[in-house]
Amino acid sequence: MTQATSTAVESILGSSPLSPAQHDELVAQHSANNYAPLPVVIRQGEGCWVEDVSGKRYLDMLSAYSALNFGHSHPEILEVFVEQAKRLTLTSRAFQNDQFGPFCKEITAFCGQDLVLPMNTGAEAVETALKTARKWGYQVKGVAQDQAEIIVVDGNFHGRTVTIVGFSRDEQFKDGFGPFTPGFKMIPYGDATALKKAITPSTVGFLVEPIQGEGGIVVPPDGYLRACLNICHENKVLFIADEIQTGLGRTGKAFACDHEGVKPDMLILGKALGGGAMPVSAVLASREILGVFKPGDHGSTFGGNPLGCAVARMALLLLGRDKLAERAAETGGAFIERLGSIRSDKIKEVRGKGLLIGVEFHTSAGPAKAFAKQLKEEGILCKDTVEQVLRFAPPLTIEQKDLDWAFERIVKVIS
Repeated sequence: MTQATSTAVESILGSSPLSPAQHDELVAQHSANNYAPLPVVIRQGEGCWVEDVSGKRYLDMLSAYSALNFGHSHPEILEVFVEQAKRLTLTSRAFQNDQFGPFCKEITAFCGQDLVLPMNTGAEAVETALKTARKWGYQVKGVAQDQAEIIVVDGNFHGRTVTIVGFSRDEQFKDGFGPFTPGFKMIPYGDATALKKAITPSTVGFLVEPIQGEGGIVVPPDGYLRACLNICHENKVLFIADEIQTGLGRTGKAFACDHEGVKPDMLILGKALGGGAMPVSAVLASREILGVFKPGDHGSTFGGNPLGCAVARMALLLLGRDKLAERAAETGGAFIERLGSIRSDKIKEVRGKGLLIGVEFHTSAGPAKAFAKQLKEEGILCKDTVEQVLRFAPPLTIEQKDLDWAFERIVKVIS
């Protein structure tokens, strides 16, 4: 490294960070106001723990909305990231790179699908799945041109593009962003009969989260996913599972659909696929479904880049080798039981699977955001969702002693 390079790196990563007040002032002056983060400025992280600019440590119980299933700065993910970054980071899909083929082979084998179409963010992957379903509907099912319908469910969260927010129930997501893309029909979540009634000859897909994350950690009734899959197949409709947040071990199985032995026609992955180091997402399906594309139909400059592919390959390797789904099932199941044992008239319900856990509070207890702020003062970082629900989703690598430490403080705050 040259002296000039060293100086430039030091100027960016130097050891004299801004104070929290200085940082907040910069954000207030120069950043669009689209998030309301907890008042903490994180500087570094390792495993399940992070440290702010003042040196205070916190237990991360959010995992960047499940993007950090492997924890912060996982040594093997960092190693493959750095080594690949030194060799090659991007070619675009105009040329092949030596990580893309192995990534495609390994992820399709892991997911039990024929083909993969890689993207970067979860929203991009959802948009890709929607385009795929429509094109399949016209080319394979024979739906009349521009008449394809996709059924979605109430309480969904699939991203924030104009198309996706158009079929959200949350009015804030839609306010000021219309007009919206037509062709979507909403039904209640957890109601297979509603799906059966909503299907028409123009229906090409049913898009659903096996467990609703942003919707409040909502777990559907047992048998719901299986019933929906059967209804879809009876009517030649694609069952599309958004496992961006629930996939890759989070719920105690490789995929949340596995709890009912359901194999979706299309599987959408993201977040943890990038190992907490890169934005990597993917749509996986059979050759019949993803085979509808030809060069020029769809693409992404960064989708399938060698750095993302190398990191994703390591993420898949770690998930299987370290049995992280099984670990999430064991530690998460026990933690849900412990949270459910808390005697407090503030708590309405504790629910979830694996290490995707929601604690819903009665409205009389106040908004969940207030509890998140109190837990932050106790050294725990978590976040509220849908007003009354507090979400706990630590890295799958979390140790029992850290969960014990967290439980003591959660009891203290709730009590």
